Amino acid sequence: MSGWVDLSVPVVSGMPVYPGDPEVTVSPALRAPVDGVNVLALHLGSQSGTHVDAPYHVDDAWPRLDELPLDRFAGPAVVADVRGLAPRSPVTPGLLAPALDALVAAPGALLLLVTGWSAHWGCDTYLDHPWLAPDAAEAVVAAGARTVAVDALSVDPTPRPGAPQAEFGLPAHRVLCGAGGVIAENLTGLDRLVGTERVEVFLFPLRLPEADGAPVRAVARVG
Repeated sequence: MSGWVDLSVPVVSGMPVYPGDPEVTVSPALRAPVDGVNVLALHLGSQSGTHVDAPYHVDDAWPRLDELPLDRFAGPAVVADVRGLAPRSPVTPGLLAPALDALVAAPGALLLLVTGWSAHWGCDTYLDHPWLAPDAAEAVVAAGARTVAVDALSVDPTPRPGAPQAEFGLPAHRVLCGAGGVIAENLTGLDRLVGTERVEVFLFPLRLPEADGAPVRAVARVG
């Protein structure tokens, strides 16, 4: 496999969002036959679709999106294949052992966490994704990675609508973001990268000053 691979979900009205986040709407604002040009009106949250989280997302004292170095959003990637886990199962350090070794050997590499859960996009079961155990997040940071991307709604467990958010918390977010890291979520089709020898990933966000995060066009270059 070689070439470019799009890892982003389409931004459309009614797309899945994290429980409590703003709903997404995309509609015509201007039309060429009437107004001379076509322009879309967009309403969405900073965490909509395929997006990145800055540390500020979980702590006011931590860096905002525009304070992060650009190399947090692009570079060679290590692919961790953890597909086959049961719903709401933790990704443990043991499951990441080969990827952790690869991260140590490749300073500055991004970690791509392949759960296979993007196959559930648009379904209720998308909320029941596997999640990164806090000790696994600590192991990722210790291995030198500062960017983690996942094909699921979050690196932490996602509450069902109506469930108290306080019962869940964001421990993996706090570990990764507390190290000055970036988290990318809602990637799709990461399974296409499993088994490839050379992968580069690009996750550049919209330039939103002082933001907690922003949508991205996530792409990989393979080979």
